[in-house]
Amino acid sequence: MKMEEKKFEETKKDSTSFINRVDFAKGSGLVPVVVQDQKTKDVLMVAYANKEAVALSFETGVAHYWSRSRASLWKKGETSGHVQKIREIKMDCDADTILYLVDQVGVACHRGTWSCFDESPT
Repeated sequence: MKMEEKKFEETKKDSTSFINRVDFAKGSGLVPVVVQDQKTKDVLMVAYANKEAVALSFETGVAHYWSRSRASLWKKGETSGHVQKIREIKMDCDADTILYLVDQVGVACHRGTWSCFDESPT
């Protein structure tokens, strides 16, 4: 087992406590999730998650989100195969934003790019 996988396995034990500390109420049941590649540190995307999505991410080790447009749970890569393997989950100091550190398989963006953040002003 890789060190990252071992670290995540250890944090899974405290997942209920972690989830209970997240302030889902502030965002009407949703929190933003910043997704960062574990190796490159590239910010890949921002999505939203409800309590169930975060719990599934801990449980399965694969990133889950809440699709606001479809109003349903969404397992990243379920149809494309471009999954995000969770290596660590953190929350910010206000407990209203989550960070997923992931091993990205394939591309992260639905437009076929590595990151959703490839647009610049020029």
